[in-house]
Amino acid sequence: MDRTTIAILAALPFAIIPIVTIIRVLTSKRLGDESAELKADIPHVSVIIPARNEARNIERCLRSVLASTYPRLEVVVVDDHSTDGTGELARAIAKGDARARVIDNPPLPEGWFGKQWACENGALASTGEVILFVDADTVQSPDLITRSVNAMLRRNADLFTVIGRQEIVTFWEKLVQPQIFAMMALRYGGTESMTQSRWRSSKIANGQCLFVKREPYESLGRHGLVRSHVADDMMMAQRFFASGKRVVAALGVEQLSTRMYASLRELIDGWGKNVFAAGRDSALFGWLGRFFFPVMLPLAPFTGVAPALILIASLFVQVPQPLLLWAALTQAFLLIFWLYVYSAIRESPLYAFLAPLGAAMTFWIFLRAVLRGRRVEWKNRQYVSG
Repeated sequence: MDRTTIAILAALPFAIIPIVTIIRVLTSKRLGDESAELKADIPHVSVIIPARNEARNIERCLRSVLASTYPRLEVVVVDDHSTDGTGELARAIAKGDARARVIDNPPLPEGWFGKQWACENGALASTGEVILFVDADTVQSPDLITRSVNAMLRRNADLFTVIGRQEIVTFWEKLVQPQIFAMMALRYGGTESMTQSRWRSSKIANGQCLFVKREPYESLGRHGLVRSHVADDMMMAQRFFASGKRVVAALGVEQLSTRMYASLRELIDGWGKNVFAAGRDSALFGWLGRFFFPVMLPLAPFTGVAPALILIASLFVQVPQPLLLWAALTQAFLLIFWLYVYSAIRESPLYAFLAPLGAAMTFWIFLRAVLRGRRVEWKNRQYVSG
């Protein structure tokens, strides 16, 4: 086999793997296909919103929850020692709606992450048969809870999670967020891949919108089950599954939207706290995957920038012909994939040509996360992830 053939064969995975990933994502169950009709004997739902310094987001989040068409609803906002007026904004809205109230989170005990502690205390203050945990940076449609409860009951789920649309506004959001979510799609596939997987490490949930039935949630230890894990949602799904509970996911891009990070600094800090400390718990091949994870994590985005680097280098130095052929083919395959992605998320296709820059920034975020290890800093608190 000559070197040209080897170069072509080495480039083919960059065409085949994206196609397989797209097919897996397209098999996802959509929340919009669930009934929005209210059924008899619907459960009482408690919505818990943990909020620490979320003045930028809390009003639109809380108002969207209170606009729900679901009739048996209570909302508990947990003000987690905010210093930016989050609690005051939430209380002003809750004052006009008897379904909502705001509680202050007790002091954070040793061994707990702040969000988990807020969720724990919100759940303790609630009364619903079903508990919905939502992040303060989310916005939901009026029919989200109704459709989700119907799906949860129909599919006999103990834990049900909705994967929504990511709002991307700034230049760096449009470059970095698609990179990271594409890698998550590559790892987990669509909602049915996650739901039907028999492997604990392939279970994941979206903490931005996570429903649990109260009985299994309490019997397993509430959020104490994941008190020291930075990705509490993923670990909650894994531990529910390991305990014989049913974990189900649905795609709800029309019912849920989230703007996770609003600047490059937030992207670096936000993803930096999650991708390594949490990613090790979802590594394939058990201890072997966890051992090699520090290398494999930054290597994933590096493969997205390497072909472009080789092509640029070829303008200044002589590059072996087979390597140049591999880089050209691989870059072409990647460009086609990113043109599809940006079209699918309704962003300018011109961003596809900047995908190598997005991959380079993602590489830096991942490398930085590996160097930090399990040390996590978020919202002026320092943790060590379990």
